[in-house]
Amino acid sequence: MIYYTADLHLGHKNIIKLVSRPFSSVEEMDAVLIENWNAVVAKDDTVYLVGDFSFCSARSVKPVLKVLNGAKHLIMRNHDKTWMKNVRAEEFFASVSSLLEIDDGDTHITLCHYPMLSWNRVAHGAIHIHGHIHNNTQGASFGILENMSAYNAGVDVNGFKPVTLEQLITNKAMFYSQVRENGQM
Repeated sequence: MIYYTADLHLGHKNIIKLVSRPFSSVEEMDAVLIENWNAVVAKDDTVYLVGDFSFCSARSVKPVLKVLNGAKHLIMRNHDKTWMKNVRAEEFFASVSSLLEIDDGDTHITLCHYPMLSWNRVAHGAIHIHGHIHNNTQGASFGILENMSAYNAGVDVNGFKPVTLEQLITNKAMFYSQVRENGQM
């Protein structure tokens, strides 16, 4: 199976408050994210981590990377540079890039941490998987993304776990429906 995730922000205490995560401590958050990952991802699965794995964590991410199931591909971004200084990426990731194009079945996908307005082969049915915006419903990009073939892989909108392409599509529709119901748009 192929899974997608983004914006774990392991070790980032303030992210709990910033995006209203349902955790009482960074230790609880990290433990749940690791447990959820391994509950859905098998050793022989593939995971595309679309940025912001950790945020200047005071502890090393090596023990976490060692226990996470699956072949991991990192599409790195703004909060990955600091922790990566102390990690040999090739030990833990099958690939590391800033932008990556893959095929998941018959679907061509462009992976980039930041939401994009245009990507390769968009006119031919390709989709875009991103992170970065967490569960933010404010800003110009939010309304634009609703009507695009762009999907947020962030844990904050995907049950705090890696998800399949089909789950991303379903979760996007549910998220926008909930936002409308709550009058957040």
